[in-house]
Parts: sequence; structure tokens; C-alpha cells
Amino acid sequence: MDATAPDCALRPDASGQPTLYLSGDWTEGQPTPAPSRLQDMLARIEPPGPVALDLSGIGDWDSQLPAFCLRWMNLCRSRGIDCERRRHGSSLDDLLDLATATPPREARPRSAGWLSAAAIRRNLHEIGEQVQESLAFVGDATVACATCMMPGSSMRWSDLKLYCAQAGPGALPIITLTSILVGMILAYLGAVQLKEFGAEVYVADLVGIGMLREMGALMTAVVMAGRTGAAYAAQIGTMQSNDEIDALTTLGLSPMEFLVAPRLLALALMMPLLTIYANVLGMLGGAIVAGGMGISPLAYLSELVTVLAPGHFMVGLSKSLLFAVLIAIAGCRAGMSAGRSSAGVGDATTEAVVTAVVYLIVADAGMNILFQQVGV
Repeated sequence: MDATAPDCALRPDASGQPTLYLSGDWTEGQPTPAPSRLQDMLARIEPPGPVALDLSGIGDWDSQLPAFCLRWMNLCRSRGIDCERRRHGSSLDDLLDLATATPPREARPRSAGWLSAAAIRRNLHEIGEQVQESLAFVGDATVACATCMMPGSSMRWSDLKLYCAQAGPGALPIITLTSILVGMILAYLGAVQLKEFGAEVYVADLVGIGMLREMGALMTAVVMAGRTGAAYAAQIGTMQSNDEIDALTTLGLSPMEFLVAPRLLALALMMPLLTIYANVLGMLGGAIVAGGMGISPLAYLSELVTVLAPGHFMVGLSKSLLFAVLIAIAGCRAGMSAGRSSAGVGDATTEAVVTAVVYLIVADAGMNILFQQVGV
């Protein structure tokens, strides 16, 4: 039996309602009506009102027929015209019901540029919320650390010892490498300029002051942000995804005291010691470069002693203590707010490192301005 070509016609039914009648065999290889023909049919409906779709004249069909019906219904919807589908009494009805069960997703309005007033307002609002949440977390962490000194606290002192070992001795290899290299870099950069004036011996002053006041504390903090801060975020974030933090709350234990306080205290105890270690190794790295320039170890040490003032030393230690608190806050806060999935843990780890580095740069700039104003 020869297949009948598919066709469509828009005409009124017995009640006068505009109806699209489909007929023929809608199978592969048969030429289907062009989409422009449907648009012309809809344009002739005046005034635009509800239309019907009649499938009683359909013979054989495959996927071409449902696709054509959906195109017609979507076109009617785009024109604001209601389309009534008359049942065919076959599996075609079930297929169209399934295809139209979920309404089509409406196209989102194109967002304004990032320099628009709405975008700037939205970004400022988000920044304000993040600052507010950060300050609230800092307050909770401060209260938790103070509570840990009282009887009945949820913090376990064995955890504090473990975190001190992880943040202190466990970080010595990477701190050793970075500190020696930073000292050598400082010495080399200073030596290139001082050599032009015949003042190579003052490279010891540059390395000593640079390590004590700035590079020792800052480079140690950057390393610890990528090492320990990320570890804090991953550990607490994994506990969040496994509902362990909710279990602690159910047992009556404070997550801030049990998880955050020992990590914060451990890093605050270890960072000043690591900074002192980094300062010594940085000066040793500068001595290596100075020796290559012909400066004797005795001359380097004699010049270095003249700049080892207590003021420079205390500036670096005060920075290291503040940096430790900021790194712990960034890592623990990212972990506590992590999503309950593996992707959430990864995002929390990235957020912890990025946030900690931003905190370090801002805090370092602020402390340098403060020390300059007070003359330290």
C-alpha cells in the first residue's frame, strides 16, 4: 500500500473553532509541511483565539509527527494562543502527554553588564553579607576559644596537641625550602643594586630587615594558607558532607569549641615559632649569596647584628600571630559553610586558600601603615 503524503489544513470545525487537521502518513522519507506554513496559518486567525489540533486523519507515523505537533503547540504558545489537543486514541497521546508534562523553560532575561547599577548593587550586597557572616564567625570563634579555658569545655586537649604537630613540625620541610630561597632572592636583588655603589656588605641589612619585618612572616603565612588552611577546610567540609557536625550538635557538643577552637589555637601557637625559624633560614640564604659576592661570613654577620633590633623582631611576630588567626578563620569558616557533597568540599578548599591569601595581603598592608604611623 502506497504511503499518503502528510498534510495539514487549518479550517473551522462544526462549532466554528479554528482547527488544524493533520492527515496522511507521517513517516521517514515523507515531506512534512514547512514551518513557515504554520506561521502563515496562525497569522490568518483573527482575532487570535483558542485553536484545536485534530489527529483523527493520521495514518502511519513515527517521530516526525510528535515533533511537528510540538512545533505547532510551541508556536501557538509564543503567540499567546491556547491550543487544545484532541485525543487520537493511541500511543501518540501518551507520547505527547509525556513531552508536554513539563512546561518549557522560559528564556531568562539577559543580565545587565557588570558595570550596571543593578550589578554593582548586587555585588555590594553580597560583599556586605559575606563581611557580616565573617564577623559573626570571628565572634563565635573568639567566644569558643575563651570558653575552652573553662571547665566543661567541648574542646579536647589531645586534639590541640595533634593539630600543633601537624601545623608545626609537619610544615618544617616546606618552610625550610621557601625561607632559604626567599633569603637568597632578597640578597641577590639587593646585591645587584648595591654593587653599583660598592656597598655590597649592606646586603645583610636588606636581608635582615626584610626577613624580620616582612618576608619571614608573610611567606610562612602564604605557605600555611595553602597547606594548613586548605586542610582545615577539607577536614571540616568532609565532616559537613557526612552530617558529622549535625551529629555533634545533636550530642550537645559545640562545633566551634570541638572543631574550630583547637585548630585556631594550634596555628596561633605554631606560626610565631615557624616565623622565627623562617627568619633564621632566610638570613642563612642571604649569607650564601653574600659569600658568592666575596663578602666574608664574619663581615656579613657583623653587619647583620647591627639591624637585629627588637622592634623589627616584634613586628614580624605580631604579623605572624594575626596571620595565623586569619588563616584559621578562613579555613574553618569555609569548611563549616561547605556544601554537602564532594564538589562542595572542593569549592570550600579553594575558597579557604583564596580568602586566606586576600586576608593576608590586606592585613599586611594595614599593619605596615599602622607601624609606619606609630614609628615602629
